[in-house]
Amino acid sequence: MAHRPVRRERRWNGVLLAVGILVILAALAALGTRWAVQRGEIAFPISTPWGPECSVWTGEDTVRLERDQARRATTAAAVAVQGDDAPVEAPDTDDIPDAVMDVLTNGPEDDAGPSLTCRSVKNRDLVLEPDLEPSGLTPRAQNLKDGVEEHFSGLSLGGFVPGGYSTGHGERSAHYEGRALDIFYRPVNEDNRRAGWVMAHWLIAHAPDYEIDVIIFDDRIWSTYYPSLGWRDYEADPDNEILRHLDHVHVDVQRGSDPSEER
Repeated sequence: MAHRPVRRERRWNGVLLAVGILVILAALAALGTRWAVQRGEIAFPISTPWGPECSVWTGEDTVRLERDQARRATTAAAVAVQGDDAPVEAPDTDDIPDAVMDVLTNGPEDDAGPSLTCRSVKNRDLVLEPDLEPSGLTPRAQNLKDGVEEHFSGLSLGGFVPGGYSTGHGERSAHYEGRALDIFYRPVNEDNRRAGWVMAHWLIAHAPDYEIDVIIFDDRIWSTYYPSLGWRDYEADPDNEILRHLDHVHVDVQRGSDPSEER
């Protein structure tokens, strides 16, 4: 059977169509952000599927950051917030705009909200870790706990127990598999809310380093399931501070695949 060659014009039409769609999506994202700001609404940072992996909404502009810049910026912000109690030294941030460092350190003036997002995808090479560490966490989750404690002092951590949980969390919670930990900021007030966002931003900037899968805090959720959408609204009982994750940052690591389930 003879195959007709694909015309060059068709190939170019396909390329132009794809480029056109990307341009339209970028324009709509920019217009949506400006529209929200003009209406006085909270504008969440977004990260497009192309270009630098991270972006920061400073209140006036979106600033794109490379992953390493986001790592250094969020670490420097964490050090600044902790002051003399910081267990690490602040990295160099001379290449990062002052407006970015200000919003990551102090938060937006009117609302603590999310200022940084990064796109991260699932690591398809990860395998399931069925065995737990003495803490009750999987090795990946234990590595995350160690990393958090290395950069932050005086933390209140929970969501894991030796031997693992069998009840007490929502259905299909990553806590039951030892893949999640909670970082508490109590009581629920503006100071703790801003401190929680410093942590949440640090986690999202370092997501690939610790194979982070989901972060939930302050009625917002970020996950590798939607890598470019950034922070999204998190629906929970409006009268329950715990379920809304107002008093803690929830973070879980990727599960990995079970070789026995593969065909």
